[in-house]
Amino acid sequence: MLNYAITFFVIALIAALFGFTGIAAGAVEIARVLFIVFVVLFLASLVVGVTRRK
Repeated sequence: MLNYAITFFVIALIAALFGFTGIAAGAVEIARVLFIVFVVLFLASLVVGVTRRK
C-alpha cells in the first residue's frame, strides 16, 4: 500500500513539472488517500500486536 502511495506521489511530481495540473491533482489525492489508509492500518496492526502480547 505504501508503494502505491509513493508511486502516485512520484507521478504527481512528474506531472507537476510538465504542468499537467489535472493529472497532478488527481495523483496527489490518490497518494494522500493511500497514505492515510496505510497509516490507519499500521496503527491498527500496532494496537493488535500490543494487546496480543499481554
